[in-house]
Amino acid sequence: MNRALRRISIAALVMFVLLLVNDNYLQAFESDSLRNKPGNSRAFAQQFQQQRGDILTSGGTVIAGSRSVGGIYKWQRYYPDGPLYAPITGYDSIYGASGLELAEDKLLSGTDPRLTVRRWIDMVSGKKPQGASVVTTIQDKAQQAADSALKSTGMTGGVVALNPQTGGIIAMASDPTFDPNKYATFSGSQLDAVDNAYRNDPSQPLLDRAINGTYPPGSTFKVVTSSAAFSSGKYSPQSLIDAPTNLTLPLTSSQLINFDNEACGNGKPPIIQAFTLSCNTAFANLGMQVGQNAIRNQAQAFGMNDPNLKIPMPVSESTYPPGLNEPQTAMSAIGQFNDQVTPLQEAMFSSAIANGGQLETPYLVQQVKAPDLSTIEQASPQTLGQPVSSGVADQVKSMMASVVNDPTGTAHMSAQIPGVQVYAKTGTAQNGVNNTGLDDAVFTCFAQYGSQQIAVGVVVKGGGQGADAAAPVAVKVIKAYLGLS
Repeated sequence: MNRALRRISIAALVMFVLLLVNDNYLQAFESDSLRNKPGNSRAFAQQFQQQRGDILTSGGTVIAGSRSVGGIYKWQRYYPDGPLYAPITGYDSIYGASGLELAEDKLLSGTDPRLTVRRWIDMVSGKKPQGASVVTTIQDKAQQAADSALKSTGMTGGVVALNPQTGGIIAMASDPTFDPNKYATFSGSQLDAVDNAYRNDPSQPLLDRAINGTYPPGSTFKVVTSSAAFSSGKYSPQSLIDAPTNLTLPLTSSQLINFDNEACGNGKPPIIQAFTLSCNTAFANLGMQVGQNAIRNQAQAFGMNDPNLKIPMPVSESTYPPGLNEPQTAMSAIGQFNDQVTPLQEAMFSSAIANGGQLETPYLVQQVKAPDLSTIEQASPQTLGQPVSSGVADQVKSMMASVVNDPTGTAHMSAQIPGVQVYAKTGTAQNGVNNTGLDDAVFTCFAQYGSQQIAVGVVVKGGGQGADAAAPVAVKVIKAYLGLS
């Protein structure tokens, strides 16, 4: 072989090797990006050529499934009780997805690497490929109660119920909601019309208020302020605190008052009485004494200021602001100024107190099963942190019990459940002007019934007092979960 031919042969061999390397690199490392490229018609068609996995409640109810259809596409998504479970499932469409449909897409579509071997086996055996099923932690009756109770207020808002011992999400409702079935169309023009209608709706039905709506916590934040005070070792529920009827905030001429300008006991009540009556002036004073750093650290220990929380859908950050002066600290200590929380965060406050001060990471997916019913994933409780000691949790718990049990407590008339001890804190949060002209109603609580526990967070925008609008929603969820309704 002469030199010229040898060079051509070597060059051809090198190019062949490079082609093989590039081909394997694309398949191994770039498959996801290529598959997800806009305009990839093969991937677009492929997603509807095999059966997508079901999404189910903990009781086995299918809340998102696929049905066989004729035409170009073989399978179409459907949602048996679409609006009820929309905050959980989200939607899957020809252009995109949301909720669990997006967060667990690789498992549901069958493209997750853990399903690769099973896909090959199915292809060899002649079986049709299929996605994995996702089993959630949602309890049917609690979810139905949360949705129904929230709708009955006639206002927008969100509800989340947690199992304090595991972090599993028992119910998650948002109102107004939407119908994900409308997104399951294969018509691009029809999908555009549906999506535009929802996105331009002033009531924002696509906003999952349970985990992505943020609101001032109002007096429910006194759980955090109390926890910070007791954790310092300088205070107990019996410690006396100044609680004038009118408190002039430092550095300003502004005056803070209690609800309806009421007096707080004798003007120097024990903290437990101020908590039971929800006295603003007492907790503003307590907040200034404890200090902004201690309160912020305590808020963060409960899960606030965390932009990375997922359930697995991303959760909007609940925030306690930095760099506060004294009057701002006073207002933040009672859940005003720039404090912002999700209904999930409200449930997390109570969940930690219920669980002896230990906060479990909230999660929505209990189990993932392959088409052959083998388990791919099995959730187990993961501790997010220890916001307070068990001793401090007991102190806060005693005050939350007083809010319900004491005849003067703000939730005495609205949170009583025969045979069940409910521990609660109400909130009435100023949030500008609402359609109703009223403040936001906020409520955080937990209940103990034998070995069962449930923590609930509720926000009703424009609902007025927490005891009036938000507490009844939580009570209905608790009773449904415990089988008492």
